[in-house]
Amino acid sequence: QLQLVESGGGLVQPGGSLRLSCAASGVTLDGYAIGWFRQAPGKEREGVGCISSNHGNSRLADSVKGRFTISRDNAKNTVYLQMNSLKPEDTAVYYCAADYSRSILCTGDLTQYNYWGQGTQVTISS
Repeated sequence: QLQLVESGGGLVQPGGSLRLSCAASGVTLDGYAIGWFRQAPGKEREGVGCISSNHGNSRLADSVKGRFTISRDNAKNTVYLQMNSLKPEDTAVYYCAADYSRSILCTGDLTQYNYWGQGTQVTISS
């Protein structure tokens, strides 16, 4: 059974950076696309971006393009979300999720993801 654990969240000032990690256990991430999602209080969960399983192609939401990047290290069974130039509106619980797919492109549709981590809190505040 694939299990995902996010880490790296915290409190940072606007303009700061964080790197979130999504570590997998139980199953190798080979063959799984990984999505990053976030949910702010009172709002629906939204897609931040994703990275395909074997091709390493990533997609990012317009709201984070140019500031966030997604990468993966299959040898470490870990996917990363590098977040730069953080804004208060980036404050949310961030989740990673896995979709067993060997498609060249990953999907931002959260209903396609079957495995979810427990989330990590990111707070941007001065």
